[in-house]
Amino acid sequence: MNERLDFNAQIIDEFRSNGGKVAAFGDAPLVILATIGAKTGQLREIPLATMTDDEGTYVFASKAGAPSNPDWYHNLMTNPVIDVEEPEGTRRARLVELPVDEGQQKLRAQAELMPQFGDYITNAAPRLIPVFRIDGV
Repeated sequence: MNERLDFNAQIIDEFRSNGGKVAAFGDAPLVILATIGAKTGQLREIPLATMTDDEGTYVFASKAGAPSNPDWYHNLMTNPVIDVEEPEGTRRARLVELPVDEGQQKLRAQAELMPQFGDYITNAAPRLIPVFRIDGV
């Protein structure tokens, strides 16, 4: 298992053991996306920080500011209806990519709450980080 998968597995275990709280993320709300691999068809779980406002709950394809989108982004393009695990339980959801302007506005709001997202924005440039709203199905 590679280092990134080990890290994610530890985060997921802590999330499930502690009612959605993960020490490394402080009070930041998290979810676990259960995507289906676009190429493999296999289940993939990814823990992500979220932001919620009056319009919805959002996740960000930041990949910690890498120059390319994360694998889960490509999985969602193929299979946008997935399971989203929240501290309250798991629900079926459709992740909807926001238009660029709206997504960047949400991303800047997330950077105000979690300053590392500001670094992700800078490091990812010129790539614009996609933003998804979690909708019910």
